[in-house]
Amino acid sequence: MNTTPTTPKRKRTRLVIGAATAVIAGTLVAGGGYWWLDRDELSQASAADCRMAQRIITEAEEISTGPAPDARTWWKKTGDERRAQMKDGYLGAKVSRYEGWALATAQKSPEAPSAKDVKDLEEEARGHCSDSGVTLSMPPLGA
Repeated sequence: MNTTPTTPKRKRTRLVIGAATAVIAGTLVAGGGYWWLDRDELSQASAADCRMAQRIITEAEEISTGPAPDARTWWKKTGDERRAQMKDGYLGAKVSRYEGWALATAQKSPEAPSAKDVKDLEEEARGHCSDSGVTLSMPPLGA
């Protein structure tokens, strides 16, 4: 058994170490809680990204009923533009899928999407623009 008396300096050191440990533990718990609540949230695209997405979607609807060579040229040009300018990659992936579907529809491919596929994609894409003030609308292709 240690009978050495505790000095005021030792008490202060223990108190500082205990307080620092409590602050670090609290920070880790708060950060973990924030991550847990935010982990399933969709990315939020900027208004500019959402406006660009809607413009591409509108063009895709038109191009899906046109000649296949024009659709392929549009698909390449638009894809390059989207990759260079759109900052939200998750929204970009949804728009990219719609672009591909527009090309497939113009080419009369059996892989053209159903109206349900387009509606499901629209709901996914809208989630990325919910804070931007832009409501995306993806009409069925080839109509």
